[in-house]
Amino acid sequence: MTKADQLVDRAATRLREIANKAAREGGVAAKLAQPLADDAAFLRKLKPSLILARAKGEARTDGKPVDGAVSPSEPQPGKRRKPKSGPNPFLVVGIALVAGVALAKIIDWKTRGHADD
Repeated sequence: MTKADQLVDRAATRLREIANKAAREGGVAAKLAQPLADDAAFLRKLKPSLILARAKGEARTDGKPVDGAVSPSEPQPGKRRKPKSGPNPFLVVGIALVAGVALAKIIDWKTRGHADD
């Protein structure tokens, strides 16, 4: 194995470790775990010696995956946490609208009052 092959293999191994860690964490990171694992498998196919062997027709080119699918090693929780609930957004927009209209009326009333003097 050449030094370039070792470098590519280490990078693929590191990427695979990141994918496994993401699968264990759950949430958004778990959604990225499978694509990262696929990238690690693809990176292993990019070893310079394998590319040279395929170019010469000596290596297989059927495209079967090197690594299997990523699965979390710990059981995932059954229920998701309920997101924090805040005030209703429509209520906030309504209050802001009423406050804006009231402020505009007050400003208009004040400016017209001074114009008459």
